[in-house]
Amino acid sequence: MAFDFKKEYRELYAAKNKQEIVDVQKTNYIAVRGKGNPNIEGGAYQRAIGVLYAVAYTLKMSYRTDYKIEGFFDYVVPPLESFWWQDGVDGADYTDKSTFNWISVIRLPDFVTEKDFKWAVDMASKKKKIDCSSAEFLTLEEGLCVQIMHIGSFDDEPETVALMDDFLAKNGYENDISKTRLHHEIYLSDARKTAPEKQRTIIRHPIKSVK
Repeated sequence: MAFDFKKEYRELYAAKNKQEIVDVQKTNYIAVRGKGNPNIEGGAYQRAIGVLYAVAYTLKMSYRTDYKIEGFFDYVVPPLESFWWQDGVDGADYTDKSTFNWISVIRLPDFVTEKDFKWAVDMASKKKKIDCSSAEFLTLEEGLCVQIMHIGSFDDEPETVALMDDFLAKNGYENDISKTRLHHEIYLSDARKTAPEKQRTIIRHPIKSVK
């Protein structure tokens, strides 16, 4: 089945300004793992983003090389996403961002195989002259989740999360965040170019039914 980005964007990336339940199927990503404050200029998180985009655009532009990906068609690189957690913390402690663990990801089209991914990592390292060996081919199936569009600063997310939790309590669900099911953010704005109060971020939490 061909990967239909327009359909996927509409269903999973076009979150509304109200809570909604989604069922997120198995998805492949380019991923880089790390720990620390994401706001440090030139820090691990920002370097990880550089690796992600280097590999993502190498795959997108592969049709201009001698390497051919079976089933390839031109597509728009999806937005940056990240999964977040803090060891021993229930929820999030925004006062100590140095303790954040993260997996930053960019979604892959279904036609990109692990073999294609490995080629892109090698090619990006050579062409971009950066070490892309930290990138991994990651497959996740988030399953049942609640999501909402958060508009504003990342530090204001707890207010939006509270709305999500209230919605769950009223509709027979509860959060199911664990070591394997994580707080998930999808960034529809470029934080470098967008005022904090105008930033658009989809917040997605794993849930389970309590009915």
